[in-house]
Amino acid sequence: MGHMSVEMAPRLLAAIALSGLGCLTMQARAQLAVQNQGYLPYSDAPINYRSAVLSDPVAKLQQLLDQGQASLQFDPADHGYLRSVLKLLDIPISSQTLVFSKTSFQYPKISPDHPRALYFNDDIYIGSVHEGNAIEVVSFDPMQGAIFYLLDAHKVDRPTFQRAELDCTQCHIAAGTRGIPGVLLRSVYPTADGTLAPGSRSYVTDQQSPFNERWGGWYVTGFPGYAPNMGNAVVSDAPSTAGATDQLFTAPKLSPLAITPFDISAFLASGSDPVALLVLAHQTQMHNLITLTNYKTRLTVYAYSHEAASSDAAAPAALSLPDQARDRFEHPAEQLLRYLLFADEAPLPGSAADQSLQASAFAREFAARGARDPKGRSLRDFDLNTRIFRYPCSYLIYSDSFDAIPEPAKGYIYHRLLEILSERDQSQDFVRLSAEDRRAILEILLTTKSGLPEEWRQYAVSHQLQIAKQ
Repeated sequence: MGHMSVEMAPRLLAAIALSGLGCLTMQARAQLAVQNQGYLPYSDAPINYRSAVLSDPVAKLQQLLDQGQASLQFDPADHGYLRSVLKLLDIPISSQTLVFSKTSFQYPKISPDHPRALYFNDDIYIGSVHEGNAIEVVSFDPMQGAIFYLLDAHKVDRPTFQRAELDCTQCHIAAGTRGIPGVLLRSVYPTADGTLAPGSRSYVTDQQSPFNERWGGWYVTGFPGYAPNMGNAVVSDAPSTAGATDQLFTAPKLSPLAITPFDISAFLASGSDPVALLVLAHQTQMHNLITLTNYKTRLTVYAYSHEAASSDAAAPAALSLPDQARDRFEHPAEQLLRYLLFADEAPLPGSAADQSLQASAFAREFAARGARDPKGRSLRDFDLNTRIFRYPCSYLIYSDSFDAIPEPAKGYIYHRLLEILSERDQSQDFVRLSAEDRRAILEILLTTKSGLPEEWRQYAVSHQLQIAKQ
């Protein structure tokens, strides 16, 4: 059994390697650390990540707060600002998951008896710690990706979401985020107080991860898990790692927590929803792949626009790029397509879907938010027997971030997606998509997704398929 955690804060490089949402101190040192990380040049043109021009949901909410058109309510007897934050940002309380590993900058206050609560919707992640100093926030901007904020957890006259990227990006630009400002889910070997077992491994978790490597340091509550995993357990025996290599590594022995040691009444929801954990594992890396494709496309177009050495350089959509340049964004775009269509999803072991859906308030609320085609189908419908979703195509295709992928990458993605769904692409990469799956996803998108390219409209007309009015 085990645990995983959404890394929503910077790692504190100390005797124990931890991570959480960045602090607002030591900014000069943080900036130097970020500049030397060696990942994508996100702070320079054309990305300009530190720009104050943002349109993520939290930035928009802050504008309303500044203008007096919205207000955050503080309830000293009911989690301070948390409930008001979730309501204003339209984040369901049912999305609550609980992580007890010390993987936040507020780690001294996190333990198995006081886990950190995480909440999310399609664009935002919220972290809340018992008696914490700040509410941790990651909000996705359509062009810039993950934007990091802190909200003072104490009552103040003018509650403000403070941007905190200088520290947060020390951990949130890493291999686990695909080299861009992003989010990740971690599974670790926790000890009885929530610290990471010395010398133990950790795993970045997504929809492809083996279940026996998932949820280390997390609670999984509500109904039996899908397969043996690392959740609800702590290390009981940590073998020596002296001289160990990847091939010789011996995992610490985990012992299940016999009794849930935390007070359920201290949280907004009754537990740590396993369906929410499944969705979270998908969504975090989907966000990163969208941002990576966005960044790579903008960087490529920017570089070749300048090489054109013309004051009236071609617009990105019209710019003629050599094959080598196109590969810079087509490669991540192909990764995005595979992930979008769950090509390598770890299969669920045939759990009882009806029981899962009845037990999960999150599953019911999540599905109810979906756009539905004339047959009543939605990309947010769950399967939960052998796979997460009934129609394996990510609901984040409806997101502003997906729509903001710049040309020519967006046109490439839509062209390839139509090839796959129309069965013109019969490659092994997408062999797990049945003809029935492809047809259903195609019909759902044609009738529910706005902004489809003309190629899709022409295909629909030629094959007498219904299509949404644009």
